[in-house]
Parts: sequence; C-alpha cells; structure tokens
Amino acid sequence: MKNDEWLTPPEIMAKLGAFDLDPCSPINRPWDTARRHFTVTDDGLSKEWFGRVWMNPPFGREATRWMKKMADHGNGIALIPARTETAMFYESVWTRADAVLFLKGRPHFHRVDGSRASFNSGAPICLVAYGQRNHAALLNSGLGVVVAVPRIAA
Repeated sequence: MKNDEWLTPPEIMAKLGAFDLDPCSPINRPWDTARRHFTVTDDGLSKEWFGRVWMNPPFGREATRWMKKMADHGNGIALIPARTETAMFYESVWTRADAVLFLKGRPHFHRVDGSRASFNSGAPICLVAYGQRNHAALLNSGLGVVVAVPRIAA
C-alpha cells in the first residue's frame, strides 16, 4: 500500500466497543479510534499504555515490536495480517493472545482524509484479542470466525 497511515474501516471499529488508547494513530484522522491517541510524534512504543487498547500497527517489520508491547500490556485488540506461520505470530499471538478473529473477506482501509481505498487490503486480516473482555468483543462482533488461542509453549 506504500503508506503506513491507513485507517481501520469504521464499520469494524463500531462492532468492537470503545477503547481507551490507540498508541499508533495517524496524526490527522477523520474519526477517533479511542479516547486518547498517540501518534508518530508521541512515539507510542516508548509511552506507558493504559486501559483497553486498540492497535492497527504499521505493517511490516515494525509490527513485531508493536505486537510484543500489546502482548505485554494484555488488554486490547490488534489488527494485523493473518500470517499465522510467522515468527511474530508465534511470539505474540499463539503464545500470548486469548483469541484471534479471522475477518470475512479483505477489508478496504481508509485514507487519513476518510476516503475508502478502492482496493482491498491485499491479504487476509485478523483481529487479535488480549484479555477475556476483548475475546468476548470478538465473539459478539459478527465480523468473522473466532478461534480461542490454546496458548502453545513458546
């Protein structure tokens, strides 16, 4: 997509409930994803996270650091590519998460001006829940298939 600032479709956000923090939010956004936002200028990785976190991290190598911090925080939902065989998935999802929701279809993300991209994500996407409240939010969302994570050994 050649851009790190892509917004989660609002119809996905609406089905997950309210969040306290989005630690990797675009500077300019047409809608809020949480009560508080950290942007690239805040360096959300270096900040202390609080409450229920929503995270749509930069895709690529950067995502591993964000996912480790989310797993350490233990309360939130992350949107990532459904690359279930990767080291990141084994380190931060299969060994630490409570559930994974595999989205139906491939979403169309939105630009920071709010316009919907004409192309879809280009890869399957999943939502990863940390904490039982977030697991329940995935189950109640109707967004796809939810799999409880059996917590395999690292």
